[in-house]
Amino acid sequence: MPLASSSQTKTSPLQKGVALTLLAAVLGWLLDGFELGLFPVVARPALQDMLGRGIEGGVGLWMGRITAAFLVGAAFGGIVFGWLGDRIGRVKAMSWSILCYSLFSAAGYFAHEPWHLAVFRFIAALGMGGEWALGVALVMETWPDKYRPWLAAAIGAAANIGMLLVGVVARFFPVTPESWRWLFLVGASPALLTLLIRVWVPESEKWKAAAATSQHRESELATVFRPPLLSATLLGILMSAVALIGTWGSVQWIPLWADQLTGGNQPDAKATVQMVSSLAAAFGAMLGPVLLATIPRRIAYGVLCGSALAFSIWLFRVPAEWGPLFLIKVAGIAFTSASFYGFFPLYFPELFPTRVRATGQGICYNAGRIIAAFGAMASGQLVAHFGGYAQMGGVITLVYVLGIALSFVAPETRGKPLPE
Repeated sequence: MPLASSSQTKTSPLQKGVALTLLAAVLGWLLDGFELGLFPVVARPALQDMLGRGIEGGVGLWMGRITAAFLVGAAFGGIVFGWLGDRIGRVKAMSWSILCYSLFSAAGYFAHEPWHLAVFRFIAALGMGGEWALGVALVMETWPDKYRPWLAAAIGAAANIGMLLVGVVARFFPVTPESWRWLFLVGASPALLTLLIRVWVPESEKWKAAAATSQHRESELATVFRPPLLSATLLGILMSAVALIGTWGSVQWIPLWADQLTGGNQPDAKATVQMVSSLAAAFGAMLGPVLLATIPRRIAYGVLCGSALAFSIWLFRVPAEWGPLFLIKVAGIAFTSASFYGFFPLYFPELFPTRVRATGQGICYNAGRIIAAFGAMASGQLVAHFGGYAQMGGVITLVYVLGIALSFVAPETRGKPLPE
């Protein structure tokens, strides 16, 4: 049997370097998810330890502030590390981003005041936000176009599996006001991933080609904020902001709500909600891009917004009590709201050419986080005002109405190759 030609070997998606690229990125997203799911489980016990029990308004206010700090950090991290990835390469920048969020996640162990947690979460988020943009760019540039929906599914599912792991760990080792610190030390484990990335993962050939011809051009930031990319950048920011406000302004608060519904007498309630939510979210992020890849991108986005709005009305606007029905509702909103995070890795890379892809998609996704930070702050204020989480969620999730409107003007990219 004749040997395969060198061109066939280079283009095979099973080629060793390509497979390692996907493995490293999926592990990075999984550990990103662990980082994302960490604080909702730890927040109420940690803040009760620092502030004293029976101060739900104070817990809600600091949860909003720390969540906002995390979102702003992730936004700046996505922009800075995305720009760095366009300058020095996806692989080098990604390894630095993972090291950043690993070390400062572990620093949460030493927090003794709520503002300490806010600072550590902000710096950890710098790295977490950067890893998302860099991993997406690296994988989408390395694998053939026909695999993009499945790659987007892997990206979204991996992050939610990481969040599921938080729930599993907390289920076996309940998180209480006396025993919450150790979970932050687990967050340092991604540091080991940097060794795999730096030694074995190859750099994007598309980036190398673009970097070789990009001398004397304007900066990446200037390019994405000027025509013809300006409108796509601004719409991408707003589209991601809608999804992120829905998630960080309401869904991420559900473990705290569950703890309140049980009167804090079932420490494993938070972990149970986290597990149910993360498992449903993993399926949503995995199935979303695959099922919606056959229809126009902007229609797909509108479908996601409408579905998330419907489930949020059922969850937050119908009286709730702890039990199986509550968990079914949680699974529904988690499935629909997480589908966005499988859709964005499919859609955002299609908006930008190779030379500015990491910068462009990093800005879209992470500038949306800055807007979402205000949503998280508003959520904390609403919890303090209403004294509960359901009323807050019912107000915040109306943001999906804006998302439905944006779907009518979003750029359409289905069926087109990645811009060179």
